[in-house]
Amino acid sequence: MSQLEHIREWIDNNALVWSMIKFAIILIIILIGVQLIRRYLKQKISSTVVRYKTQKGIEIFGYILLVILAVTYFSGAIKDFTIIIGLFTAGIAFTLQELILSVAGSIYIFLVKVYKPGDRIEINGIKGDVIDIDSIYTTMMEIGQWVSSDNYSGRIVKLSNAFVFKGPIYNYSQDFPFIWDEFNLPIRYGSDIELAKSIVIKIASEILSEYTKQSKSQWKDVVSKYYIEDAQIDPTLAISLTDNWIQFNLRYIVDYKKRRSVKHLLNDRIRLEIENTMGKIIIASATVELIKIPELQVDIKS
Repeated sequence: MSQLEHIREWIDNNALVWSMIKFAIILIIILIGVQLIRRYLKQKISSTVVRYKTQKGIEIFGYILLVILAVTYFSGAIKDFTIIIGLFTAGIAFTLQELILSVAGSIYIFLVKVYKPGDRIEINGIKGDVIDIDSIYTTMMEIGQWVSSDNYSGRIVKLSNAFVFKGPIYNYSQDFPFIWDEFNLPIRYGSDIELAKSIVIKIASEILSEYTKQSKSQWKDVVSKYYIEDAQIDPTLAISLTDNWIQFNLRYIVDYKKRRSVKHLLNDRIRLEIENTMGKIIIASATVELIKIPELQVDIKS
């Protein structure tokens, strides 16, 4: 018996195994083809948004093609195939729980639109901008940590998609891409408080007018979509009396990506206006002011 006849006899006796081998070869060819197409499109498409969406579309198409191929390929021997699949899934279900949950999480993210690339989110204690979502991981450009305010730290974080089922997700940009921010301004007792109030409100209204206008129209959509009460969009100023000074609390709405720069503008403009009042308004501090040294009388008797 020739070598070729031996191979044919083995194939006839192990038809299911041979089918699995052929399916694995086809699977590898499809995966390589998907990667080559993605690489080609990455070189040809200049727009970042279009390139990203096209690559994701090719990836999803490849997954769908593999599922259809698996169902149709084994439909002739579905009985034996289901037995093998049943034993196989029973073995990996326990060992690959996190992986399965991650894949389910990616499907949930895309279907429910929990977040998308470009959104700023906080999940599992990590805050950053989403730069990629694949079938297992969400990739983020980290914000904060050792860097103050909303600045990039420079670290790229890969987070399992399974975390969408394990805790809260804070989305800074979905539906309403604005956030409320505030800062405190200490004013010394004896200052012209009415003048100080007018200065703070005037500067806040000038700098924040565009954000206030844009946020009002979008806030109406949020109120109509969710069960939520209406909120104050315009800048507000609250005053409280402390042991050391009069505290001004300015609360305002701002674009979530411009929180730091807007706070800088507000503080700088208010500082300049207060300095131009020629002492009518004085910013308080926690320093100790020594008014008078008490006189000491010493009587020395011999």
